[in-house]
Order: sequence, then C-alpha cells, then structure tokens
Amino acid sequence: MRPAQPGNAPRAEALKGHAAMLAFSALVAGSFSLGALVANEIAPAAVNALRFLITAAVLAGLAMVVGGASRRGYRRTDFRAPWRYLLLGAVFATYFVLMFEALKTASPVSIGAVFTLTPLITAGFAWLLLRQVLNGWMALALAIGAVGAVWVIFGGDMSALATLQLGYGEAIYFAGCVLHAAFTPLLRRLNRGEPTLVITSLVMAAGFFVLALYGWQDLRDIRWSELSPVIWITLIYLSLAASALTVVLLQFAGQRLPSSKVMAYTYLTPAWIIGWEIALGHDGPNLLVLPGIAVIALALVMLLRAD
Repeated sequence: MRPAQPGNAPRAEALKGHAAMLAFSALVAGSFSLGALVANEIAPAAVNALRFLITAAVLAGLAMVVGGASRRGYRRTDFRAPWRYLLLGAVFATYFVLMFEALKTASPVSIGAVFTLTPLITAGFAWLLLRQVLNGWMALALAIGAVGAVWVIFGGDMSALATLQLGYGEAIYFAGCVLHAAFTPLLRRLNRGEPTLVITSLVMAAGFFVLALYGWQDLRDIRWSELSPVIWITLIYLSLAASALTVVLLQFAGQRLPSSKVMAYTYLTPAWIIGWEIALGHDGPNLLVLPGIAVIALALVMLLRAD
C-alpha cells in the first residue's frame, strides 16, 4: 500500500470543509422553505423564542461534552459583561423575527436572493467595526453576486427595478439582513476569547430571553395540543438542523477553509431553496429569475477561486 503523499492531507481536510459548507448551505436554505409553511400559522416571536431556547440547550450540552479546540465547559470569565450577549441576542433574534414576517408575503426564492446580499453588507460592517478591507477580486465577486441577487429579487422585471417596486416582504427581510450582516463583525468585536460553542449558546439564551419578553403574550396564547405537525417539524428542524448543526458545521469548515471560501456558500442559498421548493411539491421559479441565479453562481465560483 502506497503511503499518503504529504500534500494529500491538507487537500483532504479542505474537501471536508467544502462538504461541511455544502451541508450548511442546504440546511440554511431549508429554513426558508419550511419557515414559509408556518409563517402565517404561528407568531414569529413565539416560534423563534422556542427555537432559541432549544438551540441554546443543545449548544450548551455540546459545549459541556465536546468543547472546542482548547477546552470544554464554561468558566466564570465567560459571563463577563453580559450586556454583550443581550446585544448580540437581540440583533440575531430580530433578524429571525423579520425573516418570518417577510415569509408571510414573499416567496422563499426571492427571500433567499436577498440573503445573498448579506456578505456585501457584512464587508461594510467589517470595515466600520474591524477596519477589514476586501481585496479587489473579492469586492468584484460580491458586487457581481449583488447584481444577480437584485435581478432575482425583482423577478427579472426591469420596470419594477427601474421604479424600485420592492415587495413588502423583501423590504422587511432586507432590514433583517442588515442586522444579520452586523452580527458577524459584532460577534468578533465583542468576543473575549470564549469558544464558539460557549459564546453561541449564551447568545441564543439571551435571544430567547429577549424574545420571551417581547412575545410573552404570543407564547401564552399558543395552544400546544392544536399545533399542526408541520409546525412541530419546522420547529425541530429550525432548532436542531438550521441552528445547532449549522453552528458546528460552520466551526468545522472555518478551521479548514479561508473565510472567502466559507462566505462563498451563501450564494448557493437560492439554488438550494429552489430544490427545497420542488421537493415540497411547490412550483419552480419564474424562468425570468434564472439569469440572476446564473450571475449568483458566477459570484460563487469567483469566491471559491479567491485566496
């Protein structure tokens, strides 16, 4: 049996990272399609409060049992300046509430296209908060991706684009994406050395606290015995697959891939959503949006080629 070549190990690890991000993007896309099924059946604050609570408990368990590269469990220093977790939790929670509000009226595909604008907005916040500057290739890729996203958002309707006739759901979700974009550099700015599982579990717990206060009446009004199976399925999926598992996948991939390549998989979201919609028995997208999907795919390839 031939011994492995020295260069094979890093390549194998990189391929594992790419596989993790493929799974990550597919799981995130599922939250849009499943979320659209229940957006008009349960209050956004209520479903996300439950989702944050379950996710926080799962991530806390992982932090205690698995830990990170350096340690497992919590330390007293992890709870310094708890306002950090409240701020981050409020930002993240508001994003998800706005996402579900948007899904009441907007299609998952157009919402997914809005989501692909997040890396470009994140780059702006990264410069403001961390003074990080994009190189020219990445800036070009993000700009091209934004063009494709705008095409899909307006459904390829040039008259709607010319008059900026943006749908209510898309507008609401864009505001949420601004918060999501701010979250990542804020998390890095406010992190004081806490491992990923520790800080994420505390952010999710803080998000539950914020949502429980905001949506207390919605939570009280839930008639648990009358909830449809699709709501339970969606809640479990959002909590375990689209939240807890994606945190683990993102951490795994981030240790094996450059940030540009991790970021690139955001651009797969609309394509995965189309797959989810067809799998759920819904109609495929309007053919007019396909050029926009192709442009987004070009941005994905460019980012994957970036160093």
